[in-house]
Order: sequence, then structure tokens, then C-alpha cells
Amino acid sequence: MAAVSTDSIPSVNKAWVYSEYGKAADVLKLDPNVPVPEIKEDQVLIKVVAAALNPVDYKRMFGYFKATDSSLPTVPGYDVAGVVVKVGSQVTKFKVGDEVYGDLNEKALENPTRFGSLAEYTAATERVLALKPQNLSFVEAASLPLAIETAYEGLERTEFSAGKSILVLGGAGGVGTHVIQLAKHVFGASKVAATASTRKLELLRSLGADLAVDYTKEKFEELPEKFDVVYDTVGESDRAVKAVKEGGKVVTIVPGPVAAAAFIFILTSTGTILEKLKPYLESGKVKPVLDPTSPYPFSKTVEAFAYLETSRATGKVVVHPIP
Repeated sequence: MAAVSTDSIPSVNKAWVYSEYGKAADVLKLDPNVPVPEIKEDQVLIKVVAAALNPVDYKRMFGYFKATDSSLPTVPGYDVAGVVVKVGSQVTKFKVGDEVYGDLNEKALENPTRFGSLAEYTAATERVLALKPQNLSFVEAASLPLAIETAYEGLERTEFSAGKSILVLGGAGGVGTHVIQLAKHVFGASKVAATASTRKLELLRSLGADLAVDYTKEKFEELPEKFDVVYDTVGESDRAVKAVKEGGKVVTIVPGPVAAAAFIFILTSTGTILEKLKPYLESGKVKPVLDPTSPYPFSKTVEAFAYLETSRATGKVVVHPIP
């Protein structure tokens, strides 16, 4: 397929940029003259409609993995939903006008793109994208890729399957809300337990949790039953290993010290997972979970980051419209 060009694509666009590491409030600036990225043969150019924020965005901005980061300045943003406006010569899955979504960075911590989704336009390789399910808004679609792919890959790596039990630590967060849903409605868990604070317990039950554990009132490792899998999204693997059955598995997604009996993984982003889950998203068996404060307008992106940094978000924080 030959490269498709559109005369209406500008040479520069509005984007949020940081040129040094630090907190969003200190380093993130709106720049109206950032060059629109040039696409490679296997990429598409996307007119961004919505972008979701993830903890990896602000941890990257803090400089937590500067040794493997791409060079500054950086336009942050992993998750995107938008419309294809230009396709590279080797792209076969998408055409101009397609509504797509995905996590831009195949390897989250290894040389992630300098031109993320918090801009009017962004470039993405074909293999990290999927067609947006028709029943989802762009805001809902943008909330999904990194979180739902992480949830799915973690379950796959623990060899989770029908009839097994699971405990999800941080069940109301971006990843946790999807671990609950996927374990119950896709993998066929026999029992799903999950932790959250008092006011979020009803959400856990609505997503499919059989047991909602209030971590402000009880210690999950003291529950009378143990689980085949413990999925740790909050960084408590030392306690998680006390809640797993003998021969069971503990997976964590939080970098840092990890208990000897647990394992950590970093997502490899691929549109294949999104395609696999499309029937569940279209049927409503698996739903996006948006924080009540979402969406934030593009002009309030710094405020959106400040809120995410509190670790109090329920589900996902999304920026829309752009700009």
C-alpha cells in the first residue's frame, strides 16, 4: 500500500512537553509549535481524540528509568485513541479514516517514543494498534490499552485458567479493575477476591469480585483461604506471598524489591491482545472503568497528572478533547 498523504495535516501541533525530569507541575509545558512526527514505513499518523494517563507516564517524567529512556524533550502519553490520517507504505491493517486505539510503546521502559499521545497528532507502529470497538467512545477506548493488556499478560504468565482462584491487590486501580473482569468473565475464575478502600468495595463487586476486602480494616494475608494466584498491582509482594496457595503464583507489576517467591513483568504492548478481547468489550462483559473526574480537558493535563500522582484514582484518568 502506498503512503497516503493529507494536505490538511499541519507541520506543527500543540503538545505537552517536558525538557527536564521532575513533577508535572514543575516541568510539563504546553508547546503550540511541536513538529508533527514523521511516520516510518510500518507506522500510521493518528489525529488524537483522547489520551489516557498511566503511572508509568509520571514515573518516566520523574526520571525513574532515565538510563533506558529516550532523549529529552519528551511528549508524554502511552495510551491513545484517535483517527488514522496517514499510513506508511508497509501498513496493511489500517487505512485513512480508521478509528484506532493502542499503547504506543511496545517496550514500556526501553527507549519509549519521544512523541507520545498528549498531542494533536502522534505516530504509532501498526502492530501496537487495533480498530476501536464500535460501542466504545474514544474516551473509553483510550482508557484501555496499557491497563487491559497488562492485566491480560499477567494472567497469561501465571497460567491462569478456568476453575482457579485469584486475589487482586489494588482492585479499583487502572490495572486491577481489568484483572477482576478478565479473571471472571474471560478466564473463568472460580473465585475472585480483590482489595480496595471502603468506598470502592461496591465497584469491585460490580466488576465481578466475589469477595471485596477492605484493606483499611483487614489484612488480606490473614484471610482464612489462600489463592491459586495473587496479582499485585500496588507493590506488596512481600505480603502477597503469604496469601497464595502452596504451588501457586504471585505476579507483581510494580518495579522495586520483589519477594523471592514472586515474579515481576513489564508489558510488551501489542494490538493482538486488544483484538482478542474485542468480543468481550463489544458484548459489555468487560467494561472500561473511568475515574469520576475524567475526562480532563487538554488544558488541564497538569491537573490530571497531579491527581494521578495521589494514587487515589479509581480506574483511569483520561484527557479529552485534544486540543
